Parts: sequence; structure tokens; C-alpha cells
Amino acid sequence: MTEQTTTVPVGAADIGVTGLAVMGANLARNFARHGYTVALHNRSRARTDQLVAEHGDEGAFVATETLAELVQSLAVPRRVLIMVKAGAPVDAVIDQLVPLLDEGDIVIDAGNSHYEDTRRREAALAEKGLHFVGVGVSGGEEGALHGPAIMPGGPEKSYEALGPMLEKISAQFEGEPCCAWVGTDGAGHYVKMVHNGIEYADMQVIGEAYDLLRRVGGLEPAEQAEVFTAWNQTDLASYLIEITAEVLAQVDAATGRPLVDVIVDEAGQKGTGRWTAISGLDVGSPVAAIAESVFARSLSSQRAVREVARETLAAGVDEEAQRAPQDTDAFVEDVRQALFASKLVAYAQGMDMLAAAAEEYGWSLDLGTIASLWRDGCIIRADLLDVIMKAFGGRDTARHPEPGTRAEGQPLNLLFAPEFAQAIAEALPAWRRVVGTAVAAGVPVPVFSSALAYYDGLRADRLPAALVQGQRDYFGAHTYLRVDREGSFHTLWSGDRTEVDGEGVPVVMPQPTEGDPTQD
Repeated sequence: MTEQTTTVPVGAADIGVTGLAVMGANLARNFARHGYTVALHNRSRARTDQLVAEHGDEGAFVATETLAELVQSLAVPRRVLIMVKAGAPVDAVIDQLVPLLDEGDIVIDAGNSHYEDTRRREAALAEKGLHFVGVGVSGGEEGALHGPAIMPGGPEKSYEALGPMLEKISAQFEGEPCCAWVGTDGAGHYVKMVHNGIEYADMQVIGEAYDLLRRVGGLEPAEQAEVFTAWNQTDLASYLIEITAEVLAQVDAATGRPLVDVIVDEAGQKGTGRWTAISGLDVGSPVAAIAESVFARSLSSQRAVREVARETLAAGVDEEAQRAPQDTDAFVEDVRQALFASKLVAYAQGMDMLAAAAEEYGWSLDLGTIASLWRDGCIIRADLLDVIMKAFGGRDTARHPEPGTRAEGQPLNLLFAPEFAQAIAEALPAWRRVVGTAVAAGVPVPVFSSALAYYDGLRADRLPAALVQGQRDYFGAHTYLRVDREGSFHTLWSGDRTEVDGEGVPVVMPQPTEGDPTQD
């Protein structure tokens, strides 16, 4: 590290934060409120001065002009938290920081970086004797200030110096911090990415429930606000259900109409949901509910195409299905159960994906501990997550299963846990009725229906994949497995249609002998 000669006190700060937009500023204030001295840096000094002027009474801050001053002000091991836009801006800050740091110092990226970038950065900084920690942070602006869910990755050694600080500023659930080291290199950002993928699916199924209650059930937004408020007292209790009631109850001041009716029906996405869907394909994990939620947002954004479609494409709906049900209360309860079941499938797919990624990238991920981090502070916080945590054996930060394995006693799939298998069994009739009604009425329910298809796919004794393999063998000689013999096989489709093994050797079938029962 190059010696500095400035008026900034040397080694006075516990942690430095560079990038003081809302999230960075709120995290800095959170650290200060918990008794830590926080060094501040921003590309524009004005934002640094503004934070100190407006919130300087919340704790101890050290304002710095340059990254060199920021580093100079930090106690050893130096902890520098980067909160700038993901991608090239993170790399630019790292390039400026590295020459200023010493072996054992810790660089923290708490933004929504892609996990592959995090893996690359950790490997590069490790060669220089530095720790790079990708930290998933969920909870938005309010969470950053009052206590977010925090998912740190990086070298386990770095958690000794960084972990206690992160645990202190995180959300607390029944006395336990919603923070724990989750795994090496990109594991922290990967877990946050999957969290966001589940969030996409959760928001979409809530939207589908709203659409059904309105278009089939005939319930207006104000009425639905009461429904969602009541649902928040059931096993659906969650932050997203709570705020859904708030949004549906809101009346637009300019028009007097429900606010939801004056908002353009076009949903954007920042990338984490898309990354989850792509990574699901990469690791071979069927995250259909999450992927469909991303596709639903993409479809919503094709407004010009949708406008033409409304004028061009036939509906072909069952008019009877479009009529309000005779028993509205029964329909509302059916939708609630379908929502719960679909929501549970999204969580199951997300957890399955984490296990698949652990095997792919050599991470030790404990699903029980990860579920415990999401019980408070984050966007998907819900009563259900405490039950999910317990289904995976509870929170145990010392439990590090081998990559690609689950800790002893953890179910192969969340849906196999007895409490959830029973819950799904009870919800199934309602779930099927709702999906059937939606299809007949022409109401799109991509996640409701894909989640049900996933469930049925899991329990099917035979899937049509056998035919797919036959087709692949026909046009591409991809071979297939048999149910009655070991090895791979290929049929000579363009020849005499006899069978050869994977090496091209003709399969010699045993000839029946006299009295052989196979002759019958």
C-alpha cells in the first residue's frame, strides 16, 4: 500500500463504503447505527457531504475524497464495501482499489452482480492475497437501513473479520441473524439470484390470483384488498401478500379509480430472474415456475403485439366459465389453495436448483441455513420459510454438506417433506379446479399451470421422454437406454432396423429354446 499524507485519520474506521446511492448510503447508515465507524466515499463528493450533513448524528462517519483516503482511514484488516452498478463499474472500482490494499484485506461487492463475475473476481484477487466477498443483500432500501437478509459468499476465512459486522446489521428473526456464510466464491450472489427468481414467481402467482379473482370471481380491487388482508392471517402470511393488499386498496387521487387500473400492465425486470432461468438450464434444474414468471414479464412488455392480438386472435372460451361463480367464497378459497400450492412449488424448484448448482460449482450449500436467512428482512419473507427451514433440518451454520449432496435427513425435494406433501394433497382438488377454470375462461395462468405440470411430472410413472429419446436416436443417432438391459443402444433406422450397442456392435438376442415360455 502506498503511504498517504492527508488529514484523514489513519485506521479510524471499521468499514468503508464506496458508492453512496440510496442502497449504499442506507447500508452505511445501518453500520453507523450499530456502533461502527464508517468511512464514506463517492465519485461525487457532494453526495458524501450530503449524507454526513443529513445523518451525521446517527453515528461516526469519516468523509473521504478519494479511494486512497478511504483505504487510509480503515483499520486492518481493511474492509471496503462496493455499492456501484453491477458489471464494468464494479471492475473499475476494484482496479483502483487493489494497488492500495495489503494482503488479507477484504473487498466486498454487495450489489446484484452476476455470480460468474464474482467467481472471476475472487480468483483474481486471491492471487494478490486479497479476499473478495460477493454478498447478496435483499430487502430493498428499507431493508438496507433497518436490517436486510444478507447472503455472504467468498473465502470462509474472510467471514471471521466480516461476518460479525454483517450479522449485527442484518434482520433478526427470533434472535437469530438473517445472515450466515453460505459458500465459497460466487455462492453468496448465486443464493441471492435464486432468492430473486423465487421472488419473480411469487409475485407472478399473486398476480394470477388477482386476475382470476377479478375476471372470473368478479371481485374489484377494494374487495380483493380485504381478501388479501384475510389471507395474510393464513399460511400465506408474507410481506408480498401484505403489500398486495395495500396496493389493491390504493385509490388514484387524479382519477378516483383503483391505482392498479391506471398503472400500465407492463412489468420490467433487472436481470436476476432471467439469470435464474438461464442458470437453471445450465445446471439442469427444472425451474419452470420461475422461468414462466420471467416470460410473463416479457410478454407483458410486448404491448404492440398484444394490441394486434386482441383484434386478431380468437378467444374460443367457455362463456359459462367466464361467469361469476355461484359460490364466490368457495372460489376465493380455491384460488387461495392454488396460490399456496404454486408458491410452494416455486420454493421447491429454487431449493432444488441450489443443490444442483452446489454440485456444478463445488459449493457446500446447506438448504436449511439458507432458508433461515429469508425468514425476515428480504422481499420473500414469509411464515412459510420458517416451516421450510425446519423441513430441511433447521438452521445449522456449522453444517456443510459435500457439494451436490444434502445434509442427512433433508428431503430430495421440498415437496417430499411430510408437512408439504400433505398440504399439497389437500390443495390438489382446488388447484386443478382453478387451472381448469382459468383455461376454459381464457385467463392466462402460466405459473399456476406450469407448477401443477411440474408436480404431475414428478409423480408420473412414465414420461414421454422415452419417445423423445427414440426421435433423437432416429435423426441423430443419440442412442437410448433400455429398461431391461444395461448400457446404451441405437437402432439402425436407415438400415435393417436391428439394434446395436453404444459401440456399434450388433446386439445378439438370445434364441428361445424348446419349451421356452417366451415363445408363448
